[in-house]
Amino acid sequence: MRAKPLSGIRVLDLTRLLPGPMATLHLADMGADVIKIEDTEAGDYARGMGPMSEAARGRDSADPPMSDFFRLVNRNKRAMRLDLKRTQGCEVFLNLAKSADVVVEGFRPGVMAKLGIGYDAVVAANPRLVYCSITGYGQDGPYAQRAGHDINYVGYAGVGDQIGTAETPVVPNFQIADLLGGALAPVMGILAALIDAKSSGRGRHVDVSMTDAVLAHAIFPLLGFLEHGKTPGRGSGMLDGGLPCYNVYRTRDDRWMAVGALERKFWETLCDILGCPELKGKHMVYGEEARPVKERLDAVFVLRTQREWSEIFVRVDCCVSPILTMDETMENEQLRARAMFVAEGGLTQFALPLRFSEFEFAIKRPAPGPGEHTEDILREAGYRDAQIAALRESGVI
Repeated sequence: MRAKPLSGIRVLDLTRLLPGPMATLHLADMGADVIKIEDTEAGDYARGMGPMSEAARGRDSADPPMSDFFRLVNRNKRAMRLDLKRTQGCEVFLNLAKSADVVVEGFRPGVMAKLGIGYDAVVAANPRLVYCSITGYGQDGPYAQRAGHDINYVGYAGVGDQIGTAETPVVPNFQIADLLGGALAPVMGILAALIDAKSSGRGRHVDVSMTDAVLAHAIFPLLGFLEHGKTPGRGSGMLDGGLPCYNVYRTRDDRWMAVGALERKFWETLCDILGCPELKGKHMVYGEEARPVKERLDAVFVLRTQREWSEIFVRVDCCVSPILTMDETMENEQLRARAMFVAEGGLTQFALPLRFSEFEFAIKRPAPGPGEHTEDILREAGYRDAQIAALRESGVI
């Protein structure tokens, strides 16, 4: 069996909650040895956040049960506990860094340097190491030390203003900054720096600002500004509800259909299916000209249920589909065919959203308990049993 794409890559993960752990989850799923390093007190706050399945509550362990949230984003990782506020703890971390390839941290700028394990200190111990810092606003700038969450970063990036109706912005149940900015952007930077380190022998500091990452992908809001000289209003642009051909429509059973008939051929097919051939010339219309077209489509879609419309449109080629709930998505034939759902320990999870040749995704280990692999990891780093016992007795691990 061929090794996984990131087999042999070791990652020291100091992150908590969603963004960093999601980034290292992707690395772990692709074969990296991710070591989740938590403090000797509460550890990752996500361990106790949200619901806990019965399987988690009933584990045969003295450890407290893990939340489903924690389990979802920390599978395929090992865990150790380490007090980085103590000199001995930092010494252990630097020893581990000597044989690691990547460090990922999500503290405010300056925190790691103050502890004595900032980029300069770690790269001195291992010049080829890739050191990734994930923050809300980046390592510099006037906002660098500000606290924040997804809703704040999206707001500053000008994207929060573009989500919602003309009357009010909304808070989506999809954390754009955390997942795009705090997970996928770090993975991109880490992999690029690893390739460079392999050829040059020198690592890099990857500075990820979640706000920057969201902003850099706000292509259509920027296009609207460049075209009109001001930010377009919510719901008025090409891909946010301004066009009748790219919109959502309510059905008779108060469900919704998604219409993505951007190409003229799809729009004309849609008009024929709906019995509205007179609308074929109203493909790309905005504002007041779009209003009667949307109203006409509203009046037709509301005549049938979502299921009825789905059965009609599944037979034609015009980019119209139902808007599903998550429970319906979990039963969707396409996503099941792609094996996007896996179960482990009584918990349904998403699979790795990538396919590689000669690679089979698997959950090799469930999310780890606090410090579950501490002793194994220290032994791999050359620590003897007596040294490990001393570290435990002193509270460093």
